[in-house]
Amino acid sequence: MALGEVVVSATGIEKYFGENHVLRGVDLEVRERETVMLIGRSGSGKTTMLRCLNFLEEPTVGSVEIDGVRVEADPLHQRSRAHQEQIRQIRLRAGMLFQDFNLFPHMTVLQNCIEAPTRVKGLPKGQAVELAESFLGKVGLLEKRDEYPARLSGGQKQRVAIARALTMQPKVLMFDEPTSALDPELVGEVLQVMETLAHEGSTMIVVTHEMSFAHEAADRVVFMEGGVIVEEGPPEQVLVEPNQEATRQFLRRFLGRGAASVPGGTGETAMPILSTGGRGQGTAA
Repeated sequence: MALGEVVVSATGIEKYFGENHVLRGVDLEVRERETVMLIGRSGSGKTTMLRCLNFLEEPTVGSVEIDGVRVEADPLHQRSRAHQEQIRQIRLRAGMLFQDFNLFPHMTVLQNCIEAPTRVKGLPKGQAVELAESFLGKVGLLEKRDEYPARLSGGQKQRVAIARALTMQPKVLMFDEPTSALDPELVGEVLQVMETLAHEGSTMIVVTHEMSFAHEAADRVVFMEGGVIVEEGPPEQVLVEPNQEATRQFLRRFLGRGAASVPGGTGETAMPILSTGGRGQGTAA
């Protein structure tokens, strides 16, 4: 599937937490219909980068543009109304899904899905319900529309969260390790939905430790280390025959156990990659 125009552009993103320099001048572009996976060790900056894209964390330096809305980092000044509105427009265009599902416990599945479209976007309730039912069907949970979150499994809750995000019709979906809080037997159902979205052309940025999923679903894999992008490219390159030693060390650490070696085309043994046959298997800790 051909990629479209650049829909997400982050330029020179720096982020400090006190004296801790977490992001060091990161540039990232994502095109329409592209699925980009951010991988790396814990503390490498990948989740902070994701949160900076929709200003859940304000960058110390840099700018973010999503679907034509550009916001410059300005953490030293109180946000003006114009700046706040720009950030609101960024967030309308970038749907964020977290490790925890953040469903409203006192609302049914359907009510969770239509709350933001009706209150934030001003969508008529009937239209919001129609959209929500369509996306609940896509994630295989239409029959749960009148259930409350307490009656759902963790995997079902995360699929509802995906349907809720889709109902806002964002330009890009951003996932922060969406399966890390799930029991192993529930991981597969969420990854299957995400893989379907990727193959259907949804624009997605995913922070993940699921290497087999990244190999199967990504158009591009971005490896981060020490707050910078060390290597990026197609999954067949980054996950199988990486160019950088830091990437190779990361993959040896996380993919070495129980992995099958894939012959390389350069006369050297390529990096191991986990089987993609079983969803939820081969998770990097």
